[in-house]
Amino acid sequence: MRRLVLIGVLVAALLAGCGTPGGDSGDNAKKAAEAEQNSHKIDVSKAGNVTLTVWDQEVRGGQRRQIAQLNDEFMQRYPNVTIKRVAKSFTDLNTTLKLAVSSDKAPDVVQANQGRPVMGQLVKGGLLRPLDTYASAYNWPGRYSQVLVDLNRFSPDAVTFGAGKLYGISQMGEIVGVFYNRDKVAQPPQTFAEFEKALADAKGKGDVPISFGNLDKWPGIHEFQSVQNLYAKPDQIRDFVFARDGASFDTPENQQAAAKLQDWVKKGYFTPKFNGVGYDPAWAQFGKGAGPFLIGGTWLLRDLEDALGDKLGFMLMPPDQSGEPAQALGGESLPFAITSKSKNPDVAAAYIDFLTNPNAAKVLVQTGNLPAMPTDATPSNPAGEDVFKAWSALSESDGLVPYLDYSTPQFYDQITSAVQQLLAGRETPGQFTSGLQDDYAKFTGSR
Repeated sequence: MRRLVLIGVLVAALLAGCGTPGGDSGDNAKKAAEAEQNSHKIDVSKAGNVTLTVWDQEVRGGQRRQIAQLNDEFMQRYPNVTIKRVAKSFTDLNTTLKLAVSSDKAPDVVQANQGRPVMGQLVKGGLLRPLDTYASAYNWPGRYSQVLVDLNRFSPDAVTFGAGKLYGISQMGEIVGVFYNRDKVAQPPQTFAEFEKALADAKGKGDVPISFGNLDKWPGIHEFQSVQNLYAKPDQIRDFVFARDGASFDTPENQQAAAKLQDWVKKGYFTPKFNGVGYDPAWAQFGKGAGPFLIGGTWLLRDLEDALGDKLGFMLMPPDQSGEPAQALGGESLPFAITSKSKNPDVAAAYIDFLTNPNAAKVLVQTGNLPAMPTDATPSNPAGEDVFKAWSALSESDGLVPYLDYSTPQFYDQITSAVQQLLAGRETPGQFTSGLQDDYAKFTGSR
């Protein structure tokens, strides 16, 4: 009925020639578009009894606290809605999501990792609902920088990544930087040379210079890209991730980064036997004072604050020369998306809006997280202040670079395995970069 009414309005405008009194056909088209947008922005309290099944990976301290609080607030505001939350680890979510959203009992809302391996495959299979109409109704793009919005865009056939329709929006900004223990680091290093000297000094004192566990395989991407940023410019990495013409992984810059990581392994700068140590145990050991540094994402902020309090500090990987523009791996947290099989997409969209509105941004700050949306709220702890300053510096310099595993449908598996082999000394830097380029070329050549 809604579509028939809209068609009637448009036909009447055409017959009138100049539109309704006091307006023109352009006004009518605008009003019709606004009516269509607003028709998707419902009054949730009048939606009847609804159960929303939500799959998320907000399982660590600050992440868990914010989603639990916002879910409770949403259900208090709308008693007719019950949120059935299914919380999974990042790894479990990635391995079970496609089967879940394909089933007849698909969840309504899911967190689907950006990039071709997860979101791209779900889009290609028609398993996620395009959100552009909801985005217009709720003005979601107005909450984010363009680059963050584009990370959740695909063409409907998933051939193009970074442009096309919108399939999700995120709550949090993410930076992969360097956490440090203020008791062990009196003055944060300002250059990469100073950082390496601090690593050598820590090793000499019997500390673990960089707490690192790579049993889960994906953390190695963070170690590699944190060093890669010293050698490769942001656009070089972005071109590769978005499969732009001429992009390659087999470059001198990537070989330099690979060689530097191998050098750190040989010098004993990482947790002993790191390829057999889990990600969570590694950062937990840092929280107990194992050593001065941890390369990690801002999603660990609240947990590490709980462990170290005001002893915790955060910085971007220091540049080659002091004062160079800020650059770091990061972007935004896993976006919330609506499945194609959801029976309550309008309520699901209202829920996603609730998770990303100004109130949600304040809750994120209060629970030790970094909101991707603008907010007047500020953290009250030193490490939180460090994170906010780093986010601001990266925004000013346009220095955020995306995760390499977004690049192809198989690249997550390929690069995580390759980094493990590199750090174990089973591949040379040249073999590492050329092997991944071969994998990448098979994808780009088949498009």
